[in-house]
Amino acid sequence: MASPQGVTGSTMPRRQLGRHLRDLRNRARMTTRTAAAQLEWSEAKIWRIETGQTSLRSLDVEAMCKVYGAPADLVEPLAALARETKARGWWTSYGDVIAEGFEVYIGLEEAASGLALYEDGLIPALLQTQDYAKALFEQTIPDLTEAELERRLRVLAARQALVTRADAPLRLDVVLAESVLTRFIGDERVRAGQLARLRELAERDTVGIQVVPGDSGYHAGLESGRFVILDFGVDDSVDRPEPPVVYVETFAGSSYLDKPAECDRYRRAFTDITVAATGTL
Repeated sequence: MASPQGVTGSTMPRRQLGRHLRDLRNRARMTTRTAAAQLEWSEAKIWRIETGQTSLRSLDVEAMCKVYGAPADLVEPLAALARETKARGWWTSYGDVIAEGFEVYIGLEEAASGLALYEDGLIPALLQTQDYAKALFEQTIPDLTEAELERRLRVLAARQALVTRADAPLRLDVVLAESVLTRFIGDERVRAGQLARLRELAERDTVGIQVVPGDSGYHAGLESGRFVILDFGVDDSVDRPEPPVVYVETFAGSSYLDKPAECDRYRRAFTDITVAATGTL
């Protein structure tokens, strides 16, 4: 199953719209409490809108623009963004096999122009072979049915199509801890096939794969753990770069960081890790 090009769902429009509306509220020197009172909404609703967690009607956007004193020429572009927040990405059809909340990441991944990724545990999903992924699913979800396994593999294939598509493939800068390559998932055949796949992908102009040797000493990844920096193109509604997002996943849950200071910190960490990455496949 290929990922439909140009179909990014509502994740990015919601994020863009929420950020623009938050900026307008701040410029109006209005607190969320004041804004909620004037719009006769709850503060929680304002927060969900500004953090891109909900879709929005164009009429609601127009009401917010009026309360915030937005420039007249900005109202229609924001109303258009509101209409886009109703869009459904391909992944919404696979909600039964996608972890709760992970559809947000898939939507961001679909909209991204490039990822900078550090991994110290497993082969990153976008680089996995079907055999590796199947072995991993079978080990982590032992009661998985054949039908569920097939649907999970379809989701993976759709995500991976971003990397190999002919038109504007997703740019990947990947750094792996050496232990990722020596850790067995599946049998020797699966491992050999996975290593061959990594070498094949590394030959693409848009994919870079580096390895941090186990004896490299200290580097920032030892403290940060695995993370992904997602970079985007230009936000057409305001003709300026879309801010990056850092995705951090742990056993306890995941976080999306988008404050400039947070993104800069992880960007510096990634640079530090790449300096330590003297190994090759």
